[in-house]
Amino acid sequence: MTEPRRHGAQVLAVIAIGGVLGAAGRYGIGLALPTPASGFPWGTFIVNTTGCLLIGILMVFIVDAGSAHRLARPFVGVGILGGYTTFSTYTVEAQSLLASGHPELAFGYLFGTAAAALAAVAIGVTATRALALPPDRRGGPR
Repeated sequence: MTEPRRHGAQVLAVIAIGGVLGAAGRYGIGLALPTPASGFPWGTFIVNTTGCLLIGILMVFIVDAGSAHRLARPFVGVGILGGYTTFSTYTVEAQSLLASGHPELAFGYLFGTAAAALAAVAIGVTATRALALPPDRRGGPR
């Protein structure tokens, strides 16, 4: 097998393994926090918000610190966190809330999740830079 093919196979393998792990975590949270009929989907909200927090943390270690293994981003970022977060379910749940006659809850969920996810990424990046990087590197990559 040529070098690019071998690397491509390794990347696909770690993405697949990570995806299984992330989806299993999401499934467990879904079982622990089932969404009541016409209720706020707390499980999906928590999964997407914590996933975004972890993406912010991960990107500091990969981009700013620059010390991550070459398979860390595909394994953790694409695989685990891609399998863990579920923005497709989030949109379906918002649509279901709207269709079931709960427009305030639907739009609150829709915009609240987006705001919480963006805030979580920012918090993850800012906190990780402050705690894990030397003072001269806290402004981000150069």
